[in-house]
Amino acid sequence: MRVAWTKKAEKQLEQIFNYIATDSALYAYRTVEKIIAHAEGIVPHPRKGRMVPEFMRDDIREVFQHPYRIIYLIKDHENIIEILSVIHGARLLPEELE
Repeated sequence: MRVAWTKKAEKQLEQIFNYIATDSALYAYRTVEKIIAHAEGIVPHPRKGRMVPEFMRDDIREVFQHPYRIIYLIKDHENIIEILSVIHGARLLPEELE
């Protein structure tokens, strides 16, 4: 399997970076690097993440890189893990991720 980022998730990463960079560019880089590394770490065991409670679908799961939720879709037939969203844990999810 391979990881693919949606445009939405890429934009969210950029927003996270920009927000943190107002205080520290170094910490912003480190935070985004940790998020990306954690997302890439899903590959060996994509079902290890928990089902997203808001959706309760077996193919939509999440892992955490505190304080962010990395929400992804497992596309077994395409051999892809699609990162749908990277959202702060205190925020509500939109009704539609895809």
